Amino acid sequence: MAELIIWSTIVISGLVTFGLRYSFIGFAHRMQTPTWFRPALRFVPAAVLTALVCKALVFYGDRYQLSLTNERLLAGLVAAGVAYRTKNVLWTTVVGMLVLWGLQAVLPK
Repeated sequence: MAELIIWSTIVISGLVTFGLRYSFIGFAHRMQTPTWFRPALRFVPAAVLTALVCKALVFYGDRYQLSLTNERLLAGLVAAGVAYRTKNVLWTTVVGMLVLWGLQAVLPK
């Protein structure tokens, strides 16, 4: 009986989550966004990506760490410099990961 309740809860939660997320995609063609609002939508992906990346770089576990011992922050700054200079996603990723791995091997935990 308890197993049935658990599985029912999982399935219902999944259906509700899917329904909420699909409603924005499935019914988007029926809605018209105002013309003044459309240019602002171009900035949404960049804003979301910035929020995710900045949180990953500045927070270490559950603590705020803005110091020179934060290897993710240092690697992120190097990667940002490479991205600015080369405008190449592959080089940015490769250099950023190599710097991160190198700093993790050198810096104390």
